[in-house]
Amino acid sequence: MGNLDCPFCKPSPDEIVLKNELCYARFDKFPVNKGHILIIPFRHFNNYFDATKEEKIAIIELIDEVKEYLDKNFKPDGYNVGINVGESAGQTIFHVHVHVIPRYKGDMDNPKGGVRGVIPEKRVY
Repeated sequence: MGNLDCPFCKPSPDEIVLKNELCYARFDKFPVNKGHILIIPFRHFNNYFDATKEEKIAIIELIDEVKEYLDKNFKPDGYNVGINVGESAGQTIFHVHVHVIPRYKGDMDNPKGGVRGVIPEKRVY
């Protein structure tokens, strides 16, 4: 079920912020912003598109729970939610995970374009 070399396959109980039957949420060890959380299925697989329907539902449900948690504990002004699929898209850990990144007014000069910033010259249009 897991991969011995995978940093997401064996979470310690103190890492888990929230969880459901199929996935868990933990803080990113290299956060983009205060409160940056990852949602990670317990089952090891690389690609979001290989998730079962049940896993996709569990991920979406946990995204909503994470948002409530972050609203209460960090009070962000907005969010970016994203998944890197494949090396060309910037994926570095090949166990699928969803980034929930809280955003705060003033955390960058001009946030226009949001996730379009994956290709910086295309972000502002």
